[in-house]
Amino acid sequence: MSKKKSAKEKAKVKEEIKGKKTKVAGLKGGERVKMVEGEGIKVEEKEEGKEEKEGQKKRKKKSRGKKYKEALAKVDKNKLYSLKEAIALVKKTSISSFTGNLEGHLLVDKAGEIGELNLPHFKGKEKKVAIVDGKTLTKIKEGKIDFEVLLASPTEMKNLVPLAKILGPKGLMPNPKNGTLVKDPVKAAKNWGKGGIMLATEKKAPVIHVVLGKIDQKDEELVANVEELIKSIGKEKIKRMTLTSTMGPGVKVAIG
Repeated sequence: MSKKKSAKEKAKVKEEIKGKKTKVAGLKGGERVKMVEGEGIKVEEKEEGKEEKEGQKKRKKKSRGKKYKEALAKVDKNKLYSLKEAIALVKKTSISSFTGNLEGHLLVDKAGEIGELNLPHFKGKEKKVAIVDGKTLTKIKEGKIDFEVLLASPTEMKNLVPLAKILGPKGLMPNPKNGTLVKDPVKAAKNWGKGGIMLATEKKAPVIHVVLGKIDQKDEELVANVEELIKSIGKEKIKRMTLTSTMGPGVKVAIG
C-alpha cells in the first residue's frame, strides 16, 4: 500500500514539474506565465504597447523643400512688419510656379460672423448670379441652371427646400457662410464678383482665413485691400494677423 502511495506522490510531483515547462492555453495577447504554483497559475501582463513601440519604425518628420527654406530664411519670425513691408516680403517669398493669392490669416477676439467685406481692388473671375424668384424657381425645376451663384433671403428658403436635391450636389444651396443667404439679395448681387466677401470665423475658433488679391497686383492695391479688411473687422478686435502667398511662409503684420 505504501509503495502505491509513493508512486502516486511521485507522479504528482512529476506532473507539477512538467506544468512549469508547458504552455498555458487561453493566454491573451500581451500576457505571459510568470510562475506556476501548486494550486494555480499566476499570469503577468507585459507592459502595454512595449513590443508594438519597439517594432514600429520611427516616423520621419516632413521636410520642406529647398525653395521654401530659402524663402523662410528671408522672414524674421519674431518681427512684426509694417503692412507695406509685409506685402513686399510676401511677394518676394512666393515660390509657386503659378500666380498665387495673397491670403490673410487672422486671430480675432471671438468666433462668429463678422459681416461683409468689399475689396476695393478685387481681381478674380466674375460669376453669373441669380436671385430666387418665381422665374428662377421654374428654371431650377426644369433643370435649366444657367447660373453659378444663387442668392436668397431667409424668407425664400422655404421655397428652396423641395429643390435641395437638385441644388445641394451642385453647391448652389444658399447659406450664410458664403454670403449667399442674405437679407437683401438684390444689393448683394451688385457686389457679388466685385470683391464682396462674407467674413466669418471658423465654427469653433476665432480664426479667419480670407483671400485678399493676387500676388501680381500692384502693392498699393493689395495694401488698400488689407486696410479695408482691418477696417471691416476693427483694429481693436484683431489679436494677430499674418499674410502669406498661396505657397510661401507667413509674414506677421503690425496692427495699428
